[in-house]
Parts: sequence; C-alpha cells; structure tokens
Amino acid sequence: MITYSSFFSRVAENQQGSAIRKMGVMALRDPDLISFAPGYPDPATFAWEAFREISADVLGSRDSTTLQYGPTRGLPNLIDAIVHIAADRGIKTTSENVMVTTGSQQGLDLLGRILVDPGDVVLVELPAYTGALAAFRNAGAALVGVRQEEDGIDMDDLDAVVERERLAGRRVKFLYVVPNFQNPTGLLISQAKRRRLLEWAGQRNVLIVEDDPYGSLYFEDSATVAETRPIKADDTEGRVVYLSSFSKTLAPGFRVAWVIAGEPLIAKLDVTKQTQDLFTGALDQRIVFEAWKRGVLERQVVKLRGHYQQKRDVMERSLAAGLGDLVTWPEPRGGFFLWVALPRHVSADDLLPRAIEHKVIYVAGSAFFVDGSGRSLMRLSFSLPPIPRIEEGIRRLTELVKEEVSRHPESVGT
Repeated sequence: MITYSSFFSRVAENQQGSAIRKMGVMALRDPDLISFAPGYPDPATFAWEAFREISADVLGSRDSTTLQYGPTRGLPNLIDAIVHIAADRGIKTTSENVMVTTGSQQGLDLLGRILVDPGDVVLVELPAYTGALAAFRNAGAALVGVRQEEDGIDMDDLDAVVERERLAGRRVKFLYVVPNFQNPTGLLISQAKRRRLLEWAGQRNVLIVEDDPYGSLYFEDSATVAETRPIKADDTEGRVVYLSSFSKTLAPGFRVAWVIAGEPLIAKLDVTKQTQDLFTGALDQRIVFEAWKRGVLERQVVKLRGHYQQKRDVMERSLAAGLGDLVTWPEPRGGFFLWVALPRHVSADDLLPRAIEHKVIYVAGSAFFVDGSGRSLMRLSFSLPPIPRIEEGIRRLTELVKEEVSRHPESVGT
C-alpha cells in the first residue's frame, strides 16, 4: 500500500479534528448515549409543514434558476432580504456589502484566507469557538488568547496583548468575538464594552470579526433585544466584519449564512469563494428566502426563545439539585450552552472516557482554549436533547462527578 504522508501539505499535516464533531458522530452511532456535546438545534422546533409547502411551491414553479448555477455572492432576492434582517438588528448596509456563504464556517474559512498570512496574529477570547480556531489556524494564524470578564472580553488584557505582540514584531490582523451568548461560555458582552471595543479597534487599527449566530435567541426572562445590538450596528468606518446564519433559527440543513463587510473585502471573498464551491445552493437559498418572506423566520425566533429557555431551566435545576455547590456556571441569558466549572483538580478531559462508559458525553473545556488551560471546565449543550434526556444525562454526570470528588477530596474548596 502507498504511504501518503510524504504527499501531504504542511496545512494538512497540522490540521486538527473537531472535538465537537467527534462527539456528534459518537452520539449518532449509539442511540443510548445522551449527548450534551454538539450545539445542534432541536429538530422538534423545525417548521416542517411550512418547509414542505415552500418546497412544493418553489419546485412547482419550474423556474430554471432554482436548480441552476447561480451568483457566487448569493441570490439577489435573498441578499436583499438579509439587508432587511440586518436593519432589524440595527445594521445599516447595502446589497454590495453582503455575501451569502455555505454556512458560517465557510465565512470564517474565507476570512482566514483573505486576511491572514502565516504568522499573523489573530486575537481570540479565552475560551473561543473551536470552529473559528480551526479555520484561522489552518490559514497559518498565530492564535493569541485574551481573558474574559463577566461582561465579556477583558479590555486591559486585550490592549496589553496587542502591545506585547507588536513589540515582538508580529502583525495583529483582527480580533474574533462572539458577543451574543458566546460559544462556549454563554456570556453576553455588555453594550458599554461593545462601544469600547469598537473605539479600541479604531485606535489600534485592527479589524473585528463579529460572529453572531445566537443573537435572536435571547431568553425573555433575562435579556432584551437592545442588549444584543451587534457591534457592527455602530460601525461607521467598515471596521467590523459581521457573520450570521439561518442555521440556529430555521434549520442547519440549509447551510445558508452570510457575511456583511466593506466592499473591498466582499470582492476578495467573492473571488476566493469561487475556488471553493462557486455558489451557495440555489434551492436552499430560495427556501430560506420564502421562509423570511412568508413570516416563518419571524414566528420561529419567538417560539425558539421560550423553547430553549425552558431547556436551560431544566438543565440548571438538575445540576443544582444533583451537585449543589460542587459546580458553578454563568447563567446563560440566551443561546445553547452551559459553561460548567468542576471542582479544582477534577479534569473534564480525564473524566470524559468514564462519562462515555456511562453513556453521556460533553465537550471538555480545553478544546476552546489556545493557551492549554480549561481542563476543569466542560461545555454542556441543552439545545438538542429532549427534557427527560437532559434530566437523565445530568443524573449520570452527577454520579460521575461525585465519584471523582470522593477520590480527590482535595479538589473541593479553595
């Protein structure tokens, strides 16, 4: 058999698989496994009947462009719809500043390709979304972490990190942030800090890449639409590149997302996208457009807020009842995740194999850190499992954590 190792590029050699994807595949193979790992939307919330009707109408029209190649930047009517969606979020833009992508992950990958030269510094939160870390790492970026506070990124640490990197002769290209219900922590960056971030980016001459898949999914008992106003909404000089998606609100199977950026960036993204997939699926885009036009999207987000809020409450109650003060987490005010801190000296990485044996899985916190930390943290997603499975899964985790603490009593306390 041929040995392929000598044929791989340096990029291929350095690629790292996603811990979240591995956990997701594992859950699909074993129906008895309760998975808190992937941040998948709940299929029980999908607008099945509306999608069936829209699909029948779209295909029934026999419009040749529905199943034909289309513009790389996306179908014009969907781009116009995105301009309206952005306006509802406070972002004033035009169709020339919008590009449709095959999921937000493609947007992140494309941005890495057009903005990063090998060795350039990309600033990320500690912790940060693993898909973004992979995309920027594959582009050759040097990923440098910045600490978080309760209301988001630590501004003092951010400035100190930039100063340090530039004194070392490295180019700092952009800061990647998820301001609304961050993956993995669930944190919401305060509006005051968002304004400071924008001002800071102008002073330091760096870009901000703002990833916003969860902004519409705020919980009405603890957050408001005003608190989720994007950083991009106050950007007057094109300093912010904004990404969002229909995956969490309509369905991830459509693979339709978008980027809003300055025209020169969109032009480069357009050319680069031509080497990947030429265009986003026309059928998917037409269904998504009709879902927006017919009000399906608007009805969905209202439904989803209450649905996921209830699931969050169930997971929080189950954790509190089972583990009490042994674990802590910041209460998420939207999104899909609980960011759970285990007792000190208890490693989420070491606990995971035993969790798998007990038919429950999560993502160990270390996967989200670029500085090697996070071993006593775990991300639990409450979005996918039905409520009885959430309760049973937390019961299994409770037993495991208590067993681990009994073995290492020194882990409890300060």
